[in-house]
Amino acid sequence: MAKPTSMKDALARWEDRNKQEAATATEIGLQFQYPPLEKMDPILNSLTECQKLSLSSNMIEKITGISGMKNLRVLSLARNNLKTINGIEALGETLEELWVSYNIIEKIKPIESMKALKVFYISNNVIKEWAEFMRMAIPPNLVEITFVGNILNENMDPAAFVAEAVRRLPNLKKLDGEPVIR
Repeated sequence: MAKPTSMKDALARWEDRNKQEAATATEIGLQFQYPPLEKMDPILNSLTECQKLSLSSNMIEKITGISGMKNLRVLSLARNNLKTINGIEALGETLEELWVSYNIIEKIKPIESMKALKVFYISNNVIKEWAEFMRMAIPPNLVEITFVGNILNENMDPAAFVAEAVRRLPNLKKLDGEPVIR
């Protein structure tokens, strides 16, 4: 099997394709790398101007190397191999949107440190317990989530799940793409 693409190589390809230095770009898309990316690494810290980073549809297993990305507002890691969102805490003061749908995430404790987070896409993962779901009540600005396809709501009547989710998350304005009506 081919060696995975390194973050350094993916960024070099991005620079060639976009005729721009990655260090000065505000939006960088490294999704669908072939061979896929398997690791995030500290080279990401050089992307100091980046506000939106997409690493979706790769094979990344851990969130690392982002503590220096102080301007990052949107991070897309959907369709990877994440088992946890540990490592996201470094962006607790600035990250507004975290997209991690279609992974294998069961626990979301680091979400509790995300003070600026407004949007959290966590659909199609393996969250099973209301205790984990309730961690989403802690970020003060969180108003939109996708959660469909997790074990917790797949085992419930859809209307019952929506009613319970809305009751448990009083700040929620949008759930699974639908406006919340109270």
